[in-house]
Amino acid sequence: MAPKITVIGTGYLGATHAAAMAELGFEVLGLDVVPEKVELLGRGEIPMYEPGLAELLRRHVAGLPGSTGRLRFTLDWAEVAAFGDVHFVCVNTPQKHGEYACDMSYVDAAVESLAVHLDRPCLVVGKSTVPVGSADRLAARIAELAPAGEEAALAWNPEFLREGFAVDDTLHPDRIVVGVRDQRHEAVLREVYATPIAEGSPFVVTDFATAELVKTSANSFLATKISFINAMAEVCEAAGGDVVKLAEAIGHDDRIGKKFLRAGIGFGGGCLPKDIRAFMARAGELGADQALTFLREVDSINMRRRGHMVELTKDALGGVLLGRRVAVLGASFKPDSDDVRDSPALNVAGQLHLQGAQVTVYDPKGNENARRIFPTLGYAASAAEAVRGADVVLHLTEWAEFRELDPAVLGEQVGRRHILDGRNALDPVAWRNAGWTYRALGRPTL
Repeated sequence: MAPKITVIGTGYLGATHAAAMAELGFEVLGLDVVPEKVELLGRGEIPMYEPGLAELLRRHVAGLPGSTGRLRFTLDWAEVAAFGDVHFVCVNTPQKHGEYACDMSYVDAAVESLAVHLDRPCLVVGKSTVPVGSADRLAARIAELAPAGEEAALAWNPEFLREGFAVDDTLHPDRIVVGVRDQRHEAVLREVYATPIAEGSPFVVTDFATAELVKTSANSFLATKISFINAMAEVCEAAGGDVVKLAEAIGHDDRIGKKFLRAGIGFGGGCLPKDIRAFMARAGELGADQALTFLREVDSINMRRRGHMVELTKDALGGVLLGRRVAVLGASFKPDSDDVRDSPALNVAGQLHLQGAQVTVYDPKGNENARRIFPTLGYAASAAEAVRGADVVLHLTEWAEFRELDPAVLGEQVGRRHILDGRNALDPVAWRNAGWTYRALGRPTL
């Protein structure tokens, strides 16, 4: 008989995982402590934008027309414990306020709230990104609190979701990593992931510490690669080189690869920035801080890109921002997402506004989330509306919609045809041919 699945925490990770588990054929019960979120998900609606997720959810939420009925949501911890054989913990691990370290309070609260109700053999599976060493501590805490004692076991199964591709990444992962202490627990997780394993997804079995380190190591490597090409952009600007051609040339080396080599205003979102900082903090606690000192420079390069875009904007406006009209295309930290957490685009828009510019932002999905963080910025319902009368246009999130804009048509709306491409994603020839002054980070200026 197939195990019954529960998912603790129904944010971005949890909602996706719950819907995907139902898609794989399991009976699933999701839990959240926010009644409004449970009610929303119970209607087959999601509190964020993620391509394909709403459709997947509606296919399985109980009570909806035509659904399989395999997915329900609750606020009741006792119901979750009684229902589930495998409990996935998918709660948030934000950066501590004023510190680099990870805030484990949500994970700790979730594990403790669940553990006191675990009165039969089951497997609790952590998916949240946590400091190495957390799983050992949490396993001991579960054994201490659970009526079932050590029969309520723990495994660690880090997530590798990319916003904008989360559904596909869950159903067809490029690898599945599980940290376990017992072959029985490995067997349970092989059953849970039997479909993607059969399709060829590698299944990597490790100890707890290695499983915890995989996610933070992967994010640190990606962040380093992004900051490396952005550092090269700084050198290209000083030397008169072209970072786009540089990236193309080195990307042909299969040891390096082409992905994550587009210079721009840097990375953001709810994962990379806080994960590399938490990794540095944890390394310090372990006495291995020197091993990760390079991540401080990675972080510094990344944050420097935002300030550089502000300075380029000021230069484009003759050194004066006060009262000048600036259009910002993009608010989310990446395309195909409405996530504006630590968004470079929104950070740049906010800095320009604080220095006196009249800033109007347009993002295909992120306007409302951006408005909650920066309500004093102007927001437009389209790119054409955002650029109307603008003295300079900033392209800061590489949505396909922006790449497809007609520069000649857009040029009829602006006060001055000057565009700064903060993502190196637009065609400079097309924009220049339409009469625009085009400038991008790390590229020669004509």
